Amino acid sequence: MNRSDVGIIVPNTGDSMELSRRRFIKVAGVAGIATLLGQIAPASVLAATPTKGGHFRVGCDDGNTADSLEPGSYTTNFLNLLTKAKNNYLVEIAEDNSIIPELATHWEPSNGGQVWVFDLRRDVEFHNGKTLTSDDVIASLNFHRGENSKSAAKSLMDQIDEITADGKSRIVIKLRSGSADLPYFFTELNLPIMPSNMSGTIDWESGVGTGGYKLQRFEPGSRAELIRNPNYFKSGRAHFEAVTLIAMPDTNSRQNAVSTGEIDAMLECDLRTVKLLQRNPDVRIDAVEGGSYASFPMQIGMKPFDSNDVRMAIKYSIDRELAVKTVLGGFASVGNDHPIPKASEFFDASIEQRHYDPERSRYHLKKAGLENLRVQLHTSEAAFPGAVDMAAMFKATAQPAGIDVDIVRQPKDGYWSDVWMKKPFCASFWGQRPTPDMIFSLGYAADAPWNETGFKNPRFNELLRAARTEFDKARRTEMYHEMQSLVRDDGGSIIPFFKQWVGARRSNVEHSGGISGDWPLDGGRGVERWWFSP
Repeated sequence: MNRSDVGIIVPNTGDSMELSRRRFIKVAGVAGIATLLGQIAPASVLAATPTKGGHFRVGCDDGNTADSLEPGSYTTNFLNLLTKAKNNYLVEIAEDNSIIPELATHWEPSNGGQVWVFDLRRDVEFHNGKTLTSDDVIASLNFHRGENSKSAAKSLMDQIDEITADGKSRIVIKLRSGSADLPYFFTELNLPIMPSNMSGTIDWESGVGTGGYKLQRFEPGSRAELIRNPNYFKSGRAHFEAVTLIAMPDTNSRQNAVSTGEIDAMLECDLRTVKLLQRNPDVRIDAVEGGSYASFPMQIGMKPFDSNDVRMAIKYSIDRELAVKTVLGGFASVGNDHPIPKASEFFDASIEQRHYDPERSRYHLKKAGLENLRVQLHTSEAAFPGAVDMAAMFKATAQPAGIDVDIVRQPKDGYWSDVWMKKPFCASFWGQRPTPDMIFSLGYAADAPWNETGFKNPRFNELLRAARTEFDKARRTEMYHEMQSLVRDDGGSIIPFFKQWVGARRSNVEHSGGISGDWPLDGGRGVERWWFSP
């Protein structure tokens, strides 16, 4: 089957209409998708023809000894690459950032988006020879549901009331209330499809999936080794014979390794030296726009961040424009303390851009009853490349506002398990999600497991629930605009910039010319989509 010809049904102001993939790409903006692409790459890439073979070695910027194959726990780029190499999802984010079928062939809503039917491919086998059925899909999705679930995707899946099978190749999903975005949810990192056990649970321990590569070896925080799946259902994918993912948290080590040919591709270049790396004739740089953003979360439930005036004082004490220019080398755009990127059609351009203003910062300190403030900022290069330099710049710009920022540099290993959401003020980073509902549901809803600031605004949560069932685009836009203002002015997130993914690859590593921006390395799917030139 040619995936570009698969029919898709999507909601359109309450009615259904069948769309080809090309038409669907045009209207995918109903949920906030946009093509966000900027690359530094030779034009010859566009004409390249895929070839089979070779051993693809990738240097990852993270990877923790606490990493697990348990899907609800996925947080790192390392695990994103690994799961998308060995597993598949119901829906895939394509190179142009549209969504296309993967294990599902098409989907259709009814009853105002409260009931969705997904038809599944019938030609898919797991690595152990088991044929994919609706039982596997239901068990994989149910793993993240329920009162006892500790999955990072639980807040998304809590919207589902029931999942049932209608034969071996169809599932029916009933929601607690309507949702215009449900297919996009199934692109979330934590929702790969895994084989079910007889008990209705899933087998995640073995590493078995349906993906283009079979897992041979997994060393948490170190490496993963995979070989090509000869029975992969995507005939034009998985070109390498073998893949090795290597955790290399040190940026200089990754850049040296890609320069010398020790690895074939790397995630997250050092933005201070990337132009020097680009001079190497054997290396290509890919800089990809997207909705990924840096965050400095202040936990609202902990002093002194329980005062909104203190939070506002700190927000005005950071120079966003200077950060983009100096720390990011221009590979970013200025943020405004909410997570919706400018490329989203739901972005509210009427909200005044927040600028560096030490006098206004002092005004808010005085309103909080303070003349000066001292805070600890926990940071590490594990958060994002340049995070330590960003903290140093933050310290310098905050001093004229009467704020003394003590920088606590943390080790890279264990940062996401031991520091993030454990310390009251730290550096953080978020990958792009395709819709405002996913962004808000994962990181800002009152009960979200990744609500890194403890943001619990009643009006925000009321709007979040209402927007999910609102098919009138104008009304939905109004809701998302108000939510952006609430996060910006009442929340605990400092969001100074939206960052490009800047990676490097050897000159013999080819791709089609389009690179998805939702995660590094082509949305985490470069292992499947890329190839070596002859």
